[in-house]
Amino acid sequence: MGLTKHARIIYNFLTHSRRIHAKLANMKTQRFAIGLTLVNILILMSIWLHASSATTPEAAPVLRGQALEIVDAQGRVRASIKVQPADQTARTADGKSYPDTVILRLIDPNGRPEVKLGASEHGAGLLLLGESDATSAVIKAEGTDSSLKLTTKNGQQKIIKP
Repeated sequence: MGLTKHARIIYNFLTHSRRIHAKLANMKTQRFAIGLTLVNILILMSIWLHASSATTPEAAPVLRGQALEIVDAQGRVRASIKVQPADQTARTADGKSYPDTVILRLIDPNGRPEVKLGASEHGAGLLLLGESDATSAVIKAEGTDSSLKLTTKNGQQKIIKP
């Protein structure tokens, strides 16, 4: 019986030792899994914060340039705004040279300006074109004069001045 008691003690010790070893191994695996999960959460948060800041850029307070063109899906210019520099060699109908002028153009799909709005030191004007270049409405305020000129397709005109 003495051997059996000793054998049982040794058997219990070895069995208990294996259980402890298994529990320790299981605890190490759990710690590793928890640590890996935390690292993954930190990486995910970092990516999420970076992505959210990249998708909502701060708007520039001012857009500066010498010209702006808006194009359609086919790459054709459909609207533009630019500053035309003064041209001392070209002359207007009344013989004046062209000053620096800011021009806004709205252009149809065929490349024809339908609306022109211009402003210079001499005044401002608005041109609206109809189906053909002959059909138009021109509003001008130049110097001390202003006028409205309406033209039909067959060339009939009506000029209104104050």
